[in-house]
Amino acid sequence: MKDNLKYYNEMEKYEIININDGEKFNCLGNNDIIIDENGNLKLLLLNDSKAKMALFSKSEFIEVPWDCVKKIGSKTIIIDTDEKLLNKIR
Repeated sequence: MKDNLKYYNEMEKYEIININDGEKFNCLGNNDIIIDENGNLKLLLLNDSKAKMALFSKSEFIEVPWDCVKKIGSKTIIIDTDEKLLNKIR
């Protein structure tokens, strides 16, 4: 087995941080990963921490292309993206 192999059950507690602006997006377990039909990682689907929380409103999410993931460390997932590259969805 390779030393750099990571399992999702270990990574679900990793905090996601955008190094471009320092914004934190909670941990991977509170967000989603989109995988295409070939098994390739396509997007991180992050809960928008800036969106207003209302009891009956729909959640807002941010699509982050997998290319923006720069490093998966021992406790964090580092992304590097700016507002122009992000797609916000409901």
